Amino acid sequence: MIQASRTEHDALGAVELPADAWYGIATARALANFPISGLRAHPGLVTAVVRIKRAAAVVHRGTGRLDARRADAIIAACDQLLAGTHREQILVDVYQAGAGTSLHMNVNEVLANLATVALGGARGTYDPVHPNDHVNMAQSTNDVIPTAMRLAALDALGPALGAVDAVVDALRERAAAFDGLVKAGRTHLQDAMPIRLGQEVGAWAGSIERGARRVRHSARYLLDLGIGGTAVGTGVNAEPVYAARMVEELSQRTGLPLRRGADPVQLMQSLGDVAGVSAAWRVLALDLGKVAADLRLLSSGPRTGLDELRLPAVQPGSSIMPGKVNPSVPEMVQQVVFQVLGHDATVAAAAERGELELNVMMPVVAHNLLSAITILGNAVRVLESRAIRGLEANPPMLAYWAERSAALATALAPRIGYARAAALTKQAVAEGLTIRELVVREGLLTAAEAEVVLDLRRLTEPGVPGDR
Repeated sequence: MIQASRTEHDALGAVELPADAWYGIATARALANFPISGLRAHPGLVTAVVRIKRAAAVVHRGTGRLDARRADAIIAACDQLLAGTHREQILVDVYQAGAGTSLHMNVNEVLANLATVALGGARGTYDPVHPNDHVNMAQSTNDVIPTAMRLAALDALGPALGAVDAVVDALRERAAAFDGLVKAGRTHLQDAMPIRLGQEVGAWAGSIERGARRVRHSARYLLDLGIGGTAVGTGVNAEPVYAARMVEELSQRTGLPLRRGADPVQLMQSLGDVAGVSAAWRVLALDLGKVAADLRLLSSGPRTGLDELRLPAVQPGSSIMPGKVNPSVPEMVQQVVFQVLGHDATVAAAAERGELELNVMMPVVAHNLLSAITILGNAVRVLESRAIRGLEANPPMLAYWAERSAALATALAPRIGYARAAALTKQAVAEGLTIRELVVREGLLTAAEAEVVLDLRRLTEPGVPGDR
């Protein structure tokens, strides 16, 4: 007969848990204490914690502090989780006790039980592999979770920034294709001087590229690791060689140029490096949101809007209005941007809430930073493939609005002065004429002179209009 449950004990007493659970009593208490959101730790964070556990076993085996039999069993257990096996056993809520001890012990217990069973023991006995004594040897939640946050963020940023780079490339390709098309510029959503569509779209690419550069710069601070600082950054219970060897092992396993932090105490106290990445990611999101908003505005219509750009039609836009097609992808991007702004606000608030030797708000910081990187990275991939790559211009409408811009009177100001040009603007709007039609009718310019002074293409470049 299969036993349905087992009992484990800790300093607080006994807890009954499923006999087939790979987790243990610390996890069971966390599940009872924190039934908050139903959300589990970001997969990237779990992967990073397991990588740290594997590296520690390798290092301790090398120094002889952990015997090879136990170390190899822990390494094998880590490899199972890294391959995706038993990941469902990492199930504590993202909103949990401070510092991430619940998640940390969840991983420790699963690894200890897997290693114990592999060596012939029974689940929950932790003999011969104990979650604290062996899996967590020379480690603390206080140095493991901050290190895991850094590793997970760096790992997530790689593909996410790759997606951002692809958007930049796509926008630059569209900008080159659109460079011969002149359009009405708009400031304050009012008529402004002409600009080439290629210039406008190229500026989008430039803003996003600069944002990605900021993120990459801030991410360099994440390469400094405080692993080996243990409880308060001083390294108590860790061998003197442990920290350096951990950084070396993690660098080899991740392919990242990781560094041992110069001041482990400082790295434990402060979440500034993580908050800096979140802030840079937020700025990038702001520019992406601005691009999405511009795409919606310029593609508005087709009959009652600007209709200067045509987005790929990806789905019907209305359940009641036949034939309606909405800018669905830019709308999605804007919603993701709003969420990323919220993520960053949470990270900033939590990063400020550190006291003395430790900021205990790490679980919510890790959740929000990694979620922000994930969703914006995914949104950018969709934006690039389902919106930007198929973006088309509408030359007739571009020419229509460009010619009718009341701001073209600006080109006359060097000849007739600002006040007279302003009066012409007002008159053109009142009479429903273009600036070109009005200046010829009023005899201010001949038709030939108007062609030179109001050459729309030349108005998109430096120079005084009509001055050869």
